Parts: sequence; C-alpha cells; structure tokens
Amino acid sequence: MQGTEQSRPDDATSASTFAGEDLVVGYPSADGPIVDGESIRVPPGDVTALVGPNGSGKSTLLKGLATQLALDAGTVLLDGQDVNELDTKELARRLGLLSQENVAPDSITVEELIGHGRYPHRGVFESLTDADRAAIEGAIDLAGIDHLRDREVGSLSGGQRQLVWIAMVLAQDTNVLLLDEPTTFLDLHHQLEVMSIVETLRDESDVTVVVVLHDLDQAARYADHMIALEDGSVYATGSPETVVTEDLLADVFDVDAVVSDGPYGPRVTPMAPVHDADEAQ
Repeated sequence: MQGTEQSRPDDATSASTFAGEDLVVGYPSADGPIVDGESIRVPPGDVTALVGPNGSGKSTLLKGLATQLALDAGTVLLDGQDVNELDTKELARRLGLLSQENVAPDSITVEELIGHGRYPHRGVFESLTDADRAAIEGAIDLAGIDHLRDREVGSLSGGQRQLVWIAMVLAQDTNVLLLDEPTTFLDLHHQLEVMSIVETLRDESDVTVVVVLHDLDQAARYADHMIALEDGSVYATGSPETVVTEDLLADVFDVDAVVSDGPYGPRVTPMAPVHDADEAQ
C-alpha cells in the first residue's frame, strides 16, 4: 500500500472473499433500520476501512456482517456461502471479530485469555494441541506482547488490554478478521501498535481485514480499500485516493478541508466546519 514495500504472499488466490448483499440492519429499540438495503464487497486479502461520521452506521454494518446483529434482510457471504448455513464453530474458525464490548476476569493471565481464541478448533474438554500452542505463540509475537504473557489482565493499561484482545482474535486464526474501532480511546503509541498489526496482516498474510476507523489519515495510510458511509448508506467506495476527497469531507463529514498527496496516501487538513442552510437560520 502507500509508502511501504509490500511482501504479500504469491498465493493471493487463497484469500477469502467476503460480501454483504442487500443488508438491512437495525436495533429493536430503533424506529427503523440503520443500514437499509446496502451491499458491500471487500477485496480478498486486503484491508478495507469503513469510515464515516458518528452515527453513520459503521459499527452497525460491521456487527451485521459479523452476525452479532440479526439481519432484518439480506445475506452475508463468506467464500460465496451464506454464513447462516455454517454452525457456530465453523463460522468462528473462518470469521473473527474484535468488538468494542470485551469483558474478561481481571485475574486471568494474558496467555490464558489469548488461549480462549482457540475455542473453535477444539472440544470443550480437549487440551491444547501443538497447533493451538503455535497459534497462540504466533499471536503473541505479532501483537508484540511477550513481556505481558504472565500478567493478569486486570493489571494492564487500556492500550495493553487492546493488544491482548487483538492477540486473542489473531489466535483464532480466521480467514476474515473484523475490527470494530480498534484504536478508539487509545493514546498515539498504542494506536500505532494496533495499526502496525493491521499493516503486518496486510503485507504478510492473506487474511481479509475489515476495520472501522475514525481517523481518515490512518485509514488512508493502512487500507487498500475504503467504504465511506453517510446515514447508513454507502456514499463512496474505492481506493483511498478516490474516496478521500474534499467533496466527501464536505458532504459526509460537514468539514471544509484540504486534501493533499502525502507520502502515505491522501492527507486531510481540516479548515472549518460546514453548516447547512437549516443550521444557518
């Protein structure tokens, strides 16, 4: 992607395809659907960023794709197969989700928590296999948290916990990985650590990644593909260069901004808020 040398494996055809068709997704407490009849397809083996202002439907769409929210209509396809045809464990072996709502006992160790990511691959009473241990070690290494493995989760900072949760979903070893706002509320150091993991997945694996991000510069730097949402609808889709435009900033984010070419993709410089005619009265 922009500004970095890629070393993606030659066997790019092994990457999974992932799509949502005619999706209608909402919440029981809402008057109507948040996402109403939208379709998306993400390039296999790439990183796709979902972007948009607060309330645009990014997380709702991701939860629908992850089957965390029941669809009112539409179909989610993983390698061409309706995910509703897969049993719970089979789906968990192929589709991983890092949500915003993560809870674990404070007394559990980091390594133990990451080990829970292996649950789709073994029976309830089965011990860890060599493959399980290799996946756990690989996840710890990719997340850069070997120094934390014996710590109790309750003793970690917010940024450290996020890295541990990411390691747990990495240990799940899925074809498709969905990340819901993984950098929100993190300091800059831990944001960069999280996005470094995404960058490594992009450059050195055939995992298909979909990530919800607020920071457009971050999305433009690390994503191959972007989908911009406005009020639950897809406003634009394509490469960062085609999606991140001054018109999009004005129409979707209500921001007057200058978009320039940077060494790592489009660079956004916000100038002023945009007010519509109704607000001005």
